[in-house]
Amino acid sequence: MRRYDWLREIRRLDPERDFLRIYRIIATHEFPWDMTRALELALYRTYAVPSIGRLLAETAELTGRTQKRYDDTALLLDAVVEHGFDGEDGRTAIRRINQMHRSYDISNEDMRYVLCTFVVMPKRWLDAYGWRRLTARERHAVAVYYRTLGRHMGIADIPQTYEDFERCLDAYEEAHFGFDEGARRVSDATLDLMAGWYGPLAPVVRGASMALLDDTLLEAFRYEPPKPAVRTAVRTALKLRAKAVRLLPPRRTPHYARQNPEIKGYPNGFRVAELGTFPGRRTGSCPVPHGEGPAAS
Repeated sequence: MRRYDWLREIRRLDPERDFLRIYRIIATHEFPWDMTRALELALYRTYAVPSIGRLLAETAELTGRTQKRYDDTALLLDAVVEHGFDGEDGRTAIRRINQMHRSYDISNEDMRYVLCTFVVMPKRWLDAYGWRRLTARERHAVAVYYRTLGRHMGIADIPQTYEDFERCLDAYEEAHFGFDEGARRVSDATLDLMAGWYGPLAPVVRGASMALLDDTLLEAFRYEPPKPAVRTAVRTALKLRAKAVRLLPPRRTPHYARQNPEIKGYPNGFRVAELGTFPGRRTGSCPVPHGEGPAAS
């Protein structure tokens, strides 16, 4: 295989019909490391919406059991990528996501915003740090993939195109980003988790992570801005990595998130049906309808 063979295959596919195939190629062949980092940043970004960050702090999942929450979120989303919307494990993963959301009073607008981050942040990350940018066909397929996931989650008024997702995200952040003490605790715990993966290098990694946050996020969490030299060094290092990756041969076999070294909580394997939390009582309503359908079976 040559470096651009996967892109050539994508150009032969229809983004409306073959969106799952295209998304799998993007996530597991072309950009597995980048997509992991981008989706980490996407989920992290949602904490800056006080209604989201506050709820996550109240559940204590991201402050008391941060590694498990990280693992479960990555593995549930990954199961849909690997097994599809009609595969047994994919359906089970969506059902587990919906069961957890059902236990809390989450607005449709917050759910839709989180979905938008999954579409927009990978594209923006790859624009800045990927070995190539996504094509219009790939952006189209990513939007269809998350439109489909959003429908399975019962989210209403889902954006239709990548541009719609981007406008929705930017408008929501402008209207809702703000400081919340609980959200700040969730942010601190997440940064500590990611830095802790690197042992004695943890302070360096935490500083590097902060250097990747934009000013709106730093302001929302009331963090001191990193020094310009640190920002420049981190971002230059990522761009140099992209140039090196461009010279590598393409990945022949897919790399799924379950294979990432950051997933540490299941050394002996896992069952999708047992991932996540099982709240003992309902604390509110969920925007997800739980009647018949792919996510409810």
